Amino acid sequence: MSRSKLVIIGNGMAGVKCVEEIIALEPDTYEIVIYGNEPRPNYNRIMLSKVLQGEHSLQDIIINDWTWYAEHHIRLCTGETVHRIDTRGKYIETESGLKETYDVLILATGSSPFIPPIPGIDKERVMSFRTIDDCTRMSDYSKTYRKAAVIGGGLLGLEAARGLLHLGMEAVVVHNAPYIMNRQLDQKAASMLQQELEGQGMSFLLAKNTQKITGRSQVQGLQFTDGSKLEAQVVIVAVGIRPNVDLARRSGIATNRAILVDDYMRTSVPDIYAVGECAEHRGISYGLVAPLYEQGKVLARTLCGQETPEYKGSIPYSQLKVSGVDVFSAGEISGEGMQTAIQHLDGIQGTYKKVLMQAGKVRGAILFGDTTEGTALLGLVQRGEDVAELAPREGAPDPAEMAAAALPAQETVCACNNVTKAAIMKAIQEQGLETADQVKEQTKASGSCGGCRPMVAALLKHTHNLKNNGGTGVVATPDKPAPMPVCSCTALGHAELKEILADIDVLETGLQDLSLILQKLGWGSELGCSVCRPVIHYYLQVSGGTMVVREIEAHSEVQVRWDDQIPLSSYAIDAKGLAAQLRESWIGAVMPSPVNMGVAPGPGSLVSALVQDIGLLASPAGWEIYAGGHAEHPVKQGGLLGVAETEVQAATLASACLQWYRQTAWYDEPLWAWTERLGFMSIRETLLDDQLQKELAATLQADI
Repeated sequence: MSRSKLVIIGNGMAGVKCVEEIIALEPDTYEIVIYGNEPRPNYNRIMLSKVLQGEHSLQDIIINDWTWYAEHHIRLCTGETVHRIDTRGKYIETESGLKETYDVLILATGSSPFIPPIPGIDKERVMSFRTIDDCTRMSDYSKTYRKAAVIGGGLLGLEAARGLLHLGMEAVVVHNAPYIMNRQLDQKAASMLQQELEGQGMSFLLAKNTQKITGRSQVQGLQFTDGSKLEAQVVIVAVGIRPNVDLARRSGIATNRAILVDDYMRTSVPDIYAVGECAEHRGISYGLVAPLYEQGKVLARTLCGQETPEYKGSIPYSQLKVSGVDVFSAGEISGEGMQTAIQHLDGIQGTYKKVLMQAGKVRGAILFGDTTEGTALLGLVQRGEDVAELAPREGAPDPAEMAAAALPAQETVCACNNVTKAAIMKAIQEQGLETADQVKEQTKASGSCGGCRPMVAALLKHTHNLKNNGGTGVVATPDKPAPMPVCSCTALGHAELKEILADIDVLETGLQDLSLILQKLGWGSELGCSVCRPVIHYYLQVSGGTMVVREIEAHSEVQVRWDDQIPLSSYAIDAKGLAAQLRESWIGAVMPSPVNMGVAPGPGSLVSALVQDIGLLASPAGWEIYAGGHAEHPVKQGGLLGVAETEVQAATLASACLQWYRQTAWYDEPLWAWTERLGFMSIRETLLDDQLQKELAATLQADI
């Protein structure tokens, strides 16, 4: 059987990551050909600054060497620039005249440095910092010249300046904003970073706009709009990137700032996809490695014909080591309505923490000096959690360890060296590793940019705690996340605790007092803590148990919304009546987490049934019932559970879904997260069993 031919234009990190995922999923599906315009295999562009600073050699940053391509039967065409795509004939053509047909084409053309239209920008020794060749040129210049200026005070500019210092040059960073890294940091964190970098020998000119680059054919310096000047023999321009879209645009593929793609990375032309910095998804093109890898995974599953959640965008974040200093930034750090939720400064330790909120939700975070909480804070930002989640809970496990435990086993922890959580934990267990440095030596995790070191440390702690508690199953079954203890009072996870409590008949055994139940469970605290008490109370309630501790209440909120304004395209139904019936039926139902439910009389309704925990939408066939949606971040569209002809049938299916959620969800687990954990298709197949559906709906009514 002949294989389809997959051609990738671009040998960078995003395109090759997609190829790696395809090989892991379906290695025999495609004949793969990759075209790259550089004369070398795939390397980690993020690590160029480390090469410049002398911390790594070129070989150290190669992600996949020549043998990798050969082992996987990938034909790599290096030093070739594709200049034409014939979308009708389905072939590409390079500048050297090579032609290649394709069945499927991926555009992974990346981006180029943005070169501002400054007079004199084309003079000799004015350059960007983007490739290995740029590193070589900068190193060569350092042997002859001493004074360098870097235009741009973002991350790339600072790393370039640090490299120039290592090469023995004087480095002055020129930035047009009042403080450095202004897109990722606030003024306080930027000031702390600047002070640290000045201690390393770096100089700064802030709020400066370059008017022109002086000199005849060779650069002699910079002249600014305020009339001041700076002497410079070498100028590095690091003010941003521009997606490479000319090839796509010439070929009739829809572009804006970048190549337009949908939630499955499809372009406007059939069988052509785009991924990475050259792609624009929902108006955004990303320049960070994490979103590019997320896109690559979605595209790989799409091309392999496997079911995959659509790509819905990414929360931008950076967890970096800038010239030896740990820095973390996530989400929105400024904007209308943004307020400070937490702000801590430790001048002695040189650490800073700031968490931002908007309308009561966590929207952004900045950490400087100590980024241990970075992963946990990123989760709060990504989920749009209430600021109440920032408050420490009595007896709650360490946030960093919780984040480490929640991370899927096959998730990449070290993007620079492609090291997964499972690989790190396996190395810790099998080789008896005790420190983060030992983990780095054995796995390379955190051995490049160092941004993932806090997560490596958290995984180290988590692995040792599992061992101390007798847990050994994480590495043996890497496809499942490690069970996290409910709280510090116990080693039991939610699944095990729920199963044990379901087997306890509190009336027959006489265990009607919380302390007796905890004693039987081997709890570490006589009365538990604020974290575990409501969990135990809830699990006993849904399993039919009773307790003496009545002051602890589980969630019981079911919000039901409907739309009284019937659009012209709607159907002759009583949305308000059905909503009122459901609300009356569900009053008092104890839930694992608050539930939002919506009833919409038609597609044009003001209430969207698709982004509710449970949504009912009127249709020509009767009612469509959806589950697992979420209106806030992360925005998720619910899946179609089924279609009901009558309002009674619709109410029965919705009630059955609610009861199945009550019986199988963990405490505090939102309904959308529950659908992801169990799998929507599994839930759907369960609930479409007519007999079970009726039994579940009846159980819900009996429990209320």
